[in-house]
Amino acid sequence: MNLPPSPPVWRSVLFVPATSDRFADSAVRQPADALQIDLEDSVAPGDKALARQRLPGLADRFRDAGYDVLVRLNRPWRQLVRDAEAAVRASVAAVTLPKVPDASHVRAVAEVLAECEAEACLAPGHTRIVAMVEDAEGLANMQDIARAHARVCGMIVGAEDLAVSLRMAADADGLYVPNVMAVAACRRAGIAPIGFVGSVADFADADAFRAAIRRARRLGFESAFCIHPRQVPIVNQEFAPQPDEVAHAEQLLEEFERQARAGLAAFTFKGRMVDMPVVQQARQLLERHRALAARAAQGRGHESRR
Repeated sequence: MNLPPSPPVWRSVLFVPATSDRFADSAVRQPADALQIDLEDSVAPGDKALARQRLPGLADRFRDAGYDVLVRLNRPWRQLVRDAEAAVRASVAAVTLPKVPDASHVRAVAEVLAECEAEACLAPGHTRIVAMVEDAEGLANMQDIARAHARVCGMIVGAEDLAVSLRMAADADGLYVPNVMAVAACRRAGIAPIGFVGSVADFADADAFRAAIRRARRLGFESAFCIHPRQVPIVNQEFAPQPDEVAHAEQLLEEFERQARAGLAAFTFKGRMVDMPVVQQARQLLERHRALAARAAQGRGHESRR
């Protein structure tokens, strides 16, 4: 299967309702890393067929504008299959599966995608999968979902639906444990942890949203879904290494090389004890920084948007 060697480099993934020209026109002016064409919750039940008809044009337009393109499918199988048939095309990098109950669901969808790719003359594995865990069953099977198939490139906890399933509030108390579990499952599987502790619908308070994204990065997340353009710059900034962090990591690694040449495995740097885990964290930060810089250099990042 022809799959990229690592998860995609995303910070912000902005939802775009498939049936709205206004939101589509706005989306191509935003600094998001990826645009997600939504066929699910933002599309009225009577407009599902229209959304599928509009999808190819939107996907090609967004791809040509330099965005990675995702499509969120519907959950009922009859709609899901029709959605997949419309979504599998050269301009779509991944599909997002809502309400994933277990690994077998992911594998079944992967089989549908493979058939659609063959019919579209696309390379096997062209279409990646982002899994959404949104109920108690999915939560119990999170580890298996993350490792269900080679197509899976990311996973996210759907706060609102999970809160309904668990009969809890969609707040930091209830969502903390599921999100930490998601990070652990994603890192174990080698896929991207997407999200933050909170509801994506809470965007009115910019300061509170920024604090939530900062906390998400500290917890190990590296990207988030956005439902409003105002969220995108905040997500982009907070999920990217800051200049002072980059400078600190570079200086720490330079000092590590000097100390290693002197035969020392642990040393003090700027008042903090440094050993191999600290060095590895610095290397990870610089890897992320370089990956985002490479994306921007290709015209596929925040810096390329007007």
